[in-house]
Amino acid sequence: MAYTTIDDPSAYFQTALFTGNAGTNAITNTGNSDLQPDWVWFKCRSATEHHGLFDSVRGVTKAVYSNLDIAEDNLADSLASFNSDGFTMGADTGSSGAFNGNSKTMVAWQWKAGTSFTNDASSTGIGSIDSAGSFNNDAGFSIVSFTGTGSNGTIKHGLSTAPKMLIIKRRDPSQSWSVYHTSLGTNKRLYLDLTDAVETTTTAWNNTAPTSSVFSVGTSNATNGNGENMIAYCFAEKQGYSKFGSYTGNNNADGPFVYTGFKPAWLMIKIASGTTNNWMMYDNKRSTFNLTDKIFEANNNGAEGTGLGIDMLSNGFKIRTTAGNGTNYNGGTYIYMAFAENPFVTSTGVPATAR
Repeated sequence: MAYTTIDDPSAYFQTALFTGNAGTNAITNTGNSDLQPDWVWFKCRSATEHHGLFDSVRGVTKAVYSNLDIAEDNLADSLASFNSDGFTMGADTGSSGAFNGNSKTMVAWQWKAGTSFTNDASSTGIGSIDSAGSFNNDAGFSIVSFTGTGSNGTIKHGLSTAPKMLIIKRRDPSQSWSVYHTSLGTNKRLYLDLTDAVETTTTAWNNTAPTSSVFSVGTSNATNGNGENMIAYCFAEKQGYSKFGSYTGNNNADGPFVYTGFKPAWLMIKIASGTTNNWMMYDNKRSTFNLTDKIFEANNNGAEGTGLGIDMLSNGFKIRTTAGNGTNYNGGTYIYMAFAENPFVTSTGVPATAR
């Protein structure tokens, strides 16, 4: 069996850097493969602005904000279209230029799903709650829309392997984001918009791990509010492309090395227990060499900062700081999600090079 089935991660994930113009602004991806994104996560680098998350299932005008618990926003002129090789921005007046403001520098992280599905649970026998969305089995990523029932249930996610991570947002009333991570277990939940440590609960995921066909929700309003529209981002692990794991901090500048099996292109880290702190975000386009220390916090609206450096290596990442609790609190348990720039070894035996 080949080490990886994904020799070119840019076919499924890319980071784009651009400068806003407060008008029509077509952004073309520059990876080895064209990528038509289905999920785009925007953040202004040069100013204090909210994160904005858009996807093809809800539609280009619908924004949710990773740093806020508020309901879905309707922005008629921010993201104009998903294109075959990128996306086009509009004048962005509705968000006060948060995503395409004139002369503002921006980053857009993009993931591809691409194959639509609908599931009538009573007809197919898959799950107990109807769902619809877009999936990509090769990349292990799906976007799922469903209406909550308030009762324990299961939902088709569209993938052929069990997700290791779920990020769910109630779209209508205000509600914090719920995060399931395989390293924490089925009775644990983190909140994407908060610094909180992991919460013990059986109502988020019904104390049940995702399977190769469905994920489970309980009675929590944040994951299954009765009659409420929900959106879920589902991630299965793919060797050489994506990894969802954990490590233990040591408060040492010679910090933990975490093996992913690829050279990371994008990484998000959160302390789950031991103390509280932010969701730390890194990528290989804003920091083009080690030390990788240009950061955002998914739960904060601040401009791009520096600090809490890491090294992105050919086969993983290494923590290189003792400052703060964001990545290396002594004895703290951290979870992470990571996506590849290159697999450690391609299917034809070509190794990744270090930065």
